[in-house]
Amino acid sequence: MKKLLTGLLAMFMGLTVTMAQTPATAKKEVKSTKAKTEKTTAAAPAAATTKTKKDGTPDKRYKENKAAATPAGPTKKDGTPDMRYKSNNKNAGKKKA
Repeated sequence: MKKLLTGLLAMFMGLTVTMAQTPATAKKEVKSTKAKTEKTTAAAPAAATTKTKKDGTPDKRYKENKAAATPAGPTKKDGTPDMRYKSNNKNAGKKKA
């Protein structure tokens, strides 16, 4: 009896693993097709002016992309924009509700 229950349990676990794998691959294919169409439409205007990576983001190895990323307002020592100033933060100086 113990061998029968162990065999049924092993068969049940094997079936659940095989059933769980099929929907996951179908979802990935749908997402990838949507992402490809969005990337091609969004990357087309940017690719004409700047050099980009495969995913469409600007490549920071080139001078024209480094200069475009500099913030307009004051920065911290590490180069990130300082959010205490209104020029960098649209909510600076406003009271919280």
